[in-house]
Amino acid sequence: MAKTKKLTKGQARRIKANQDKKLRNKADQVHWQDDELGEAQSGVVISRFGQHADVEAQDGTCYRCNLRRSVKSLVCGDKVLWRLGKETEHSIRGVIEAVHERDSVLSRPDVYDGVKPIAANISQIIIVSSVLPVFNADIIDRYLVAAEQTGITPVLLLNKVDLLDEAVKAEIEKQLQIYRDIGYKIIYASSKTAQGIDDVRAQLSDHTSIFVGQSGVGKSTLVNSLMPELGLLTQEVSENSGLGQHTTTVARLYHFSDGGDLIDSPGIREFGLWHLTPEQVYRGFIEFADYLGGCKFRDCKHQTDPGCALVEASEQGKIRAERLASFQRILASLDGNKLTSRFNH
Repeated sequence: MAKTKKLTKGQARRIKANQDKKLRNKADQVHWQDDELGEAQSGVVISRFGQHADVEAQDGTCYRCNLRRSVKSLVCGDKVLWRLGKETEHSIRGVIEAVHERDSVLSRPDVYDGVKPIAANISQIIIVSSVLPVFNADIIDRYLVAAEQTGITPVLLLNKVDLLDEAVKAEIEKQLQIYRDIGYKIIYASSKTAQGIDDVRAQLSDHTSIFVGQSGVGKSTLVNSLMPELGLLTQEVSENSGLGQHTTTVARLYHFSDGGDLIDSPGIREFGLWHLTPEQVYRGFIEFADYLGGCKFRDCKHQTDPGCALVEASEQGKIRAERLASFQRILASLDGNKLTSRFNH
């Protein structure tokens, strides 16, 4: 049997570009003349599917729509102007013509697409972690840096607390206390026992929030507990790999009956920060603010450099050594990633 030849990155990009072109051409087959469309009206993008999006009209009805070619970026949560077709074409009901300016946007870098937006017009990021697949403070720190860059309020949510034994609980609590001391809010929850679900619901009220976190931490199960009528598909953590299984494949916005909206996003096993400069990462660690610009040398790497204000603050107990080490690992990942220069130059 002939050995399958592995595609190069260039070949993979060209194949993806051709597929995207075919999708665009297929989408463009469904179109209307202006006299076949109703008046422009406001709506909110509930979910995005390739060249289509589900738009919620002001009366709460959802319509699947095409995108005008002039619409270059569209994500869940975007506020749009759209027009309803007078007839349905292949399940497509209308056309999105323009996107309003975003109040906020959460983005992450993508190897092929550059900086890729995930969701728009959110006021709160709920960073979900759990004891399974593993409690990972580095992932939390990366999300916090991303949140601080956008000005969106982050809240930490420890899920699956029913799985904690006393020893693990004590260890995780020590790590969470670091964030509590910095000023971040922490919520504990369990979908299995319903512990903390009312606290989560209260935190989400009057906000447009997004759940983010590694695959398998229980985001979709939490959404089911908050909105049992949805019945979202959930999966257990893989017994073989110990990694979470992706159950949410596209971001989708849901409404709470007593106020507040929630965007459930696909799990992300690694949240890259390649698109940020070292100074932007620095500012993402909010307790470091008093030491910004205080190092002896302007090009200080905050490792073993003489006169480093952060290292000195850590030695004096003014900032936590764990956070400094996490910051240093993120900076090292920027230096070691060949993609970094693509985003920052």
